[in-house]
Amino acid sequence: MATRQDNTISNIKTLNYDAVIVGGGGSGMRASLHLAEAGMKVAVLTKVFPTRSHTVAAQGGIGASLGNMSNDNWHFHFYDTVKGSDWLGDQDAIEYMCREAPKVVYELEHMGMPFDRNEDGTIYQRPFGGHTSNYGEKAVQRACAAADRTGHALLHTLYQKNLEQGTEFFIEWIALDLIKDEAGNINGVVALEQETGTVAVFQSPITVLATGGAGRIFAASTNAYINTGDGIGMAVRAGIPLQDMEFWQFHPTGVHGAGVLLTEGCRGEGAILRNKDGEAFMERYAPTVKDLAPRDLVSRSMDQEIKEGRGCGPNADHIVMDMTHLGVETIMKRLPSVFEIGKNFANVDITKEPIPVIPTIHYMMGGIPTTIHGQVIVPDLEAGTDEDGLYAKGNVVKGLYAIGECACVSVHGANRLGTNSLLDLLVFGRAAGKHIVDEFHHADHNYKPLDPRVLDFTVRRLDKLQQSTEGYNAQDVADEIRATMQMHASVFRTQAMMDEGVAKILALGDKIEKIHLGDKSQVFNTARIEAFEVANLYEVAKATMISAAMRHESRGAHSVSDYDRPEDDDYAPNGRNDHDWMKHTLWYSEGNRIIYKPVRKVPLTVDYIEPKVRVY
Repeated sequence: MATRQDNTISNIKTLNYDAVIVGGGGSGMRASLHLAEAGMKVAVLTKVFPTRSHTVAAQGGIGASLGNMSNDNWHFHFYDTVKGSDWLGDQDAIEYMCREAPKVVYELEHMGMPFDRNEDGTIYQRPFGGHTSNYGEKAVQRACAAADRTGHALLHTLYQKNLEQGTEFFIEWIALDLIKDEAGNINGVVALEQETGTVAVFQSPITVLATGGAGRIFAASTNAYINTGDGIGMAVRAGIPLQDMEFWQFHPTGVHGAGVLLTEGCRGEGAILRNKDGEAFMERYAPTVKDLAPRDLVSRSMDQEIKEGRGCGPNADHIVMDMTHLGVETIMKRLPSVFEIGKNFANVDITKEPIPVIPTIHYMMGGIPTTIHGQVIVPDLEAGTDEDGLYAKGNVVKGLYAIGECACVSVHGANRLGTNSLLDLLVFGRAAGKHIVDEFHHADHNYKPLDPRVLDFTVRRLDKLQQSTEGYNAQDVADEIRATMQMHASVFRTQAMMDEGVAKILALGDKIEKIHLGDKSQVFNTARIEAFEVANLYEVAKATMISAAMRHESRGAHSVSDYDRPEDDDYAPNGRNDHDWMKHTLWYSEGNRIIYKPVRKVPLTVDYIEPKVRVY
């Protein structure tokens, strides 16, 4: 086993570890726990205290077919996830996730996670959007919940177990760049300690990116300010493409005017969306599951109600969610955080009156392409394309893994089902941990001295900011990115709107190159952190805007009015064109180049679920 040792490369301290994990949220700590339990020396780098990672914002539950409340099994969960993905999800990865779901939930239970309980002592489960029994017949209770603070309980449980196993945390550090050798292997990261401004090298044969999403590319977002796509930026700068970045989920129930998330667990407990006439309008759009339709469908339905003049409020610009019929006892037991959010952000007592809501950007379905073991995999460009023009062969990037929201396995495809995000963190954090441990026992653990030139790029980035005398403020440029994305890549898109958005985003490149750092101090210089973050945000925004403009269909969260077709259209029902567009987008930063690879259609043990019209 490697030991920690100090030396210098260009006066930069080097720390050696068996594995370095960037990100202290749910996926990062699930992976680090597995490694620490196996006796590996693990470092977790995190921008914020681990229990403040964005996983803490997850409220409603973890999807798993325990069957505690009604008849359920993983086959139903598998079907719902494939259908929810609008058939863009890889069915082998989806099967793996759904089969492993009960196992990872029971592991959490045994770690001491305080799930809500039924009277018989089993874990309480609530319904969630898009989750059904018997292949779409009716809504099913599948979300394993700890009131509406499931992510909070999950983070505290994993953090305590990691401390117990001796995981070493580097808190309030930001990773800047991956260390890549001439063979293309990843040998760790260069990181900056926020408190002191110290830069250090974390050298390791294994690097795991677990940095979460990048929802701050949009102006109205449920994401915390820390969600700036740092791991994605690091991967892009190392030449790794991003997959399916055109697909961003809008959560139907962000607080109007604030964007703060109100969990789908509200509707799981029985909340109803109403228009200005008090009508429960989802019965018209999804007659079977109503308010528990998938998030893309509910968001578009709400937007349609507003556009057709049935919005609420003096400006008719929102919908209301009504929970008054649930009763005070149920609300305070199952939705205590929602009650507090209502008071603090909407000045509403949800036990007495409806709360105003609007679709708000929430989750990134795309990300760094990986295998089901979390290994980062890139197209084999030398092997060329298949008969359909797709890059079917890939190469694993040695030493690099990605898990959680920054990764694209792809289990969510074009639209994620609620509760599958926490499940994704656990299943693939654990899967990556298992794979790393298996590989570690067969690997060479001797550290080779790093070539000093591997740090040149990062040192130039640091020096450029430190020596800047004029230029643009990082937050002003970030605001321009957010305004552009909000205008040109929102709930409903048009081809002209996206094409214009591409031009606007690319025009910001010069400003990104000329970010000026006015404060040159070292100690907790947040302006320096923001300057690095905006560079990461820009890569995510480019990937999203260009990938979206290139996909000429409507699928899942990518709804483009130019390609609208009726539900019974023979060629492209609801605008989804499986003939030409059932394929994954891959965007390369260099040259803003787009290529495509096939969707994996062969599950692990069951039959392929054939595409059909997606109705609820």
